Amino acid sequence: MRYIMILALLTLLVSACNDNSTDANLTGQDGRLKIYISDSPSSLDSVVICVKKVEVHKSGSDSTSGWFTINDSTRYFDLLQLRNGANAVLGDSMLSAGHYTQIRLILGDGSYIVDNGLRFDLIIPSGYQTGLKLTHEFTIDPGAEYDLLLDFDVNRSIVITGNGIYKLKPTCRIIPMMISGSISGIVLPLDADATIWTTFGTDTISAFPDTSGYFKLFAIHEGMYDLNINSGNAAYRDTLISDVQVYSNQNTDIGTVVLNPN
Repeated sequence: MRYIMILALLTLLVSACNDNSTDANLTGQDGRLKIYISDSPSSLDSVVICVKKVEVHKSGSDSTSGWFTINDSTRYFDLLQLRNGANAVLGDSMLSAGHYTQIRLILGDGSYIVDNGLRFDLIIPSGYQTGLKLTHEFTIDPGAEYDLLLDFDVNRSIVITGNGIYKLKPTCRIIPMMISGSISGIVLPLDADATIWTTFGTDTISAFPDTSGYFKLFAIHEGMYDLNINSGNAAYRDTLISDVQVYSNQNTDIGTVVLNPN
């Protein structure tokens, strides 16, 4: 009887070892997805969104299945704090290798904006039920990390209705960070109230200098760009800097630009 019990125990141990080996093999087929969120400049004081869940949809599944959660903790993001190169992690998770086609943000109650010191509720049509769906195709490779940036354009995303209701209809760039770089520098004088911007296709990428004059245009595809510096103060001239080269995974520093007086 004792030998039978020992044999049974050895059988269970061998079985457990085999199960662990299988799990390890499955894990080896996974990759990692990390999604960041940032924002372009806006004249508003704050734009706060409540994100309850972040999901991605795997290719080959129907519209209701194939959604994988990469973050399900409720968090609040003030988009206007995420500019000049600042960003926050929206989701970070291991995923099975394969092709994915969509990103979905499930939003919660409590999103709002502050405009000229006054707070208003932010209405998000369908955001609480079906979520905000963003189309972006990407592939998760085994053992690799895929970093992605959602860059909101608040000025184009906030719609003010005739009765003073603020609605969010998101407009954002979705950029793989592995093929993007950045442009930074300092624009003076501070009272020029400058806006720095460039374009990529139909997208406008812009920034405001901070209190030291520093700016950063973030997540720009590799290539050559014309950099526009527009003064919000009529006492200074606009400036164009041509042929600024951007390289993937690198920052191009243009140094200090002093706007000439009119």
